[in-house]
Amino acid sequence: MVEQSFASRAYRDDAVVLRTHKLGEADRIITLLTKHHGQVRAVAKGVRRTSSRFGARLEPFMVADLQLVSGRTLDIVTQAVAKGAYGGSIAADYGRYTVAAAMTETAEKLTDVDGESGTAQYNLLVGALAALSRDEHAAGLILDSYLLRALATGGWAPSFTNCARCGLPGPHTAFAAPLGGMVCSACRPPGSPAPAPETVVLLAALLTGDWATADGSLPVHRREAAGLVAAYLQWHLERVLKSLKHVERS
Repeated sequence: MVEQSFASRAYRDDAVVLRTHKLGEADRIITLLTKHHGQVRAVAKGVRRTSSRFGARLEPFMVADLQLVSGRTLDIVTQAVAKGAYGGSIAADYGRYTVAAAMTETAEKLTDVDGESGTAQYNLLVGALAALSRDEHAAGLILDSYLLRALATGGWAPSFTNCARCGLPGPHTAFAAPLGGMVCSACRPPGSPAPAPETVVLLAALLTGDWATADGSLPVHRREAAGLVAAYLQWHLERVLKSLKHVERS
């Protein structure tokens, strides 16, 4: 009966490792974003031993096909098969590592209470980590594109064309994070920043995945865009992202 009960609680899912921390002498608690079960916290027993069968597959930024057993407070990882070995190449470069850390922290915050968008957030994060590990674009651009898309997936899509408050067709000259993006002169709150037109074009490109435009942007506009994305993220998460301050901006 015990074995049958154990088997009935087992399930399988793809997952990306968001965070780990030590438990006892040989175990780890793994925070996962799964494809079909949302955010999961699980114990990986013996994973810190050199003889562990799947230690390297459960490091941050790795994507794996996992078998888990549901528990009262923490699930248990019983099997792990690597699907996306992004951790090694990302960890080897400090710039990519800090960007990946900011992405996984964002994913953890966004999926902590929102289980409905879990699959979309999973697909978005895995795609961003894959692009980062292959150095497909500048790391900062990948990060800002991911952050904007993750917020949009969570229900906070910014507007960089029409006024975010009244819908008046743009382009507009003021950015207001509390109102949802670019706003017209009538809706502009006092003290709202006025980004360069090229920065607004870059933000729209990052949101829509127009990489030809994003890759051709200048560093000055990338830095300004990054500041606006960070402000928008902080407003909607209602907290400062700890890992974002370590990201190097060119």
